[in-house]
Amino acid sequence: MITADTLKVLTTFTAPALTRAAMDAGYKGPEFTSCKFLGITNGGQFCYTVVFPVKGGTDSTKVFLTYDHANDRVIADYQLTDWA
Repeated sequence: MITADTLKVLTTFTAPALTRAAMDAGYKGPEFTSCKFLGITNGGQFCYTVVFPVKGGTDSTKVFLTYDHANDRVIADYQLTDWA
């Protein structure tokens, strides 16, 4: 079960926190400058869209957070674009 407090944390990640989580998962791109919580997937992942700088502007991708109940930690997964 995800408690209300954990749910609040998982739905209010900041861009720097999402950058750190993605980097822990192997992401090597630029830091995210903004983010927006989109919702929870049917698989129970918390989905965010994130924006990051690229030459000539910005690009975006999605970051998915999975809550590991057994270890009380968050695992990030992300979709790379051509720019990241």
